[in-house]
Amino acid sequence: MTSERVERRLAAVLAADVAGYSRLMGLDEEGTLRELTLRRTTLDGLIASHRGRIANTAGDSVLAEFGSAVDAVQCSVEAQAALAEANAGVSPDRHISFRIGIHVGDVMIKGGDLFGDGVNIAARLEGIAEPGGICMSDDAYRQIRGKVDTGFDDMGIQTLKNIAEPMRAWRMRSSGPVASTLQTGATESASPLPLPDKPSIAVLPFQNMSGDPEQEYFADGMVEDIITALSRFKSLFVIARNSSFTYKGKVVDIKQVGRELGVRYILEGSVRKAGGRVRITGQLIEADSGAHLWAERFDGAVEDVFELQDRVTSNVVGIIAPRIERAEIKRATTKPTQNLEAYDWYLRGLAQFDRLTREDSKSGIGMFKKAIELDPNFSGAMACIGSCHAIRSLQGWMDDPATDGAEAIGYAQMAQERGRNDAEVLARCALTMTIAAFNADLDIANALADQAVSLNPNQALGWSASGWIKRSLGRHELAIEHFNRALQLNPFDVFNGGVLTGLAWAHFLLGRYAETRQALQRALADSPNYLPALRLSAALDAALGDVSRARETALRILQLNPSEKISNINVVRYSRNLEDRAKSVEFLRLAGLPE
Repeated sequence: MTSERVERRLAAVLAADVAGYSRLMGLDEEGTLRELTLRRTTLDGLIASHRGRIANTAGDSVLAEFGSAVDAVQCSVEAQAALAEANAGVSPDRHISFRIGIHVGDVMIKGGDLFGDGVNIAARLEGIAEPGGICMSDDAYRQIRGKVDTGFDDMGIQTLKNIAEPMRAWRMRSSGPVASTLQTGATESASPLPLPDKPSIAVLPFQNMSGDPEQEYFADGMVEDIITALSRFKSLFVIARNSSFTYKGKVVDIKQVGRELGVRYILEGSVRKAGGRVRITGQLIEADSGAHLWAERFDGAVEDVFELQDRVTSNVVGIIAPRIERAEIKRATTKPTQNLEAYDWYLRGLAQFDRLTREDSKSGIGMFKKAIELDPNFSGAMACIGSCHAIRSLQGWMDDPATDGAEAIGYAQMAQERGRNDAEVLARCALTMTIAAFNADLDIANALADQAVSLNPNQALGWSASGWIKRSLGRHELAIEHFNRALQLNPFDVFNGGVLTGLAWAHFLLGRYAETRQALQRALADSPNYLPALRLSAALDAALGDVSRARETALRILQLNPSEKISNINVVRYSRNLEDRAKSVEFLRLAGLPE
């Protein structure tokens, strides 16, 4: 008995399929099949004309091999242009758009069909291509660089499903009918942010390579700590974690990210935690040119994870700011705890807190308390308990306001005693004492916020805390300046509804109602049920004479928080300026909120 011979060779593999094919068939089976047949005639003809061979085909997908990567790419570019032209005049929801992936690698041929890693990689690259777009591996790009007219943009290191090692990928730079917009939280048409006057960097979410979705919080925590360490360097401008994390799970264009965040450098990478081992990979990219400045892999035991983080941070700093002194590096890499189990519970608590729901904020408090049980001096976890209570107070979620408020102040006091040199801890304590309806001492809170900003001018939370306190002290122009600084450092933060609300209140108390409305609209777009923003919305409408609309908003507030009272609202209770208090009470009362 003889087996069929398997041939191996190096080939350029093209994998293509129709985006949204199942949806199209659901809309119109016969029409979709008819149009697909026409598109396939076009695609098959172009493959043949560029000396390609169709190896496998099934329904909406095509797999072909070429002897040259240049032939595969030129065929793909012409095909996408022709297919886009065929969609002209067709309703967008009926467009038949192919995604194409290209890789150069070893393949196996059996019975005319293609098999092997070279095929698998091309198929996975097709999966991350945009509809009407082309995505290729770095191996393919090296073969065609400078040999085709179409430009390609670096997508950075990509983690492909069921492919063992991450790999660099490139995406066709399109224009006209085949252009598509990356879904990265902002469009390419948005005006790029100006670069700061010092080295600037954003750290993108690292890929979780552990194969366990439950370890996502661990990968996110690695990035959180690297950002925190980098932000302590006063000679750097570092984008806050919550803004860089808006790109999580998305295919990104490094140049576009640089424009959207206003930074010169991008750090990206991956984390793999398996058993007792951890691997961190990282690469530093110059956003404007796409040039890779540094790439490294760090392996160690789980108990060495802090050392691995420090090595990543030191390497990055050494590339972009070589004149930073070693003493500053040592200060920047100081860890909040050396207890790994406490650190793990702290990361879990942060993941809960970031979800901004009643249940998750309560769950987060429990996780932070477990961290403190394991490390009674863990000031970061103590400060986060205060932050959770502050959010719960603002939203009317507290089970027992008196008891919970006392606990929040207690943990904030312990945190500031133990974390005197930690900017984030001090900022959280200042916010806990100021934003929520606790017995705050504004002068102490103001000193804490000022110290936080002095310790770490890259910490957006410190500027936000300072903005709220300056507003409570009646220093509205300075508050506006500090809120805007926080927004510059953290433009896409999930908590920016709060920063924008503080900015809006400062403008409102200065009588700038147009600026108030502008900031308020942005705040409510981010957080439509954020009570401080809704309170100001009611007061603003009342001040502008639209009492009916103001009272509609007041009713919505009371539905969200039946215990709402003017006397407990922060802007009334803690404003040092009596005119600010009187103005706030007047319009909140006119809106119909109870005393």
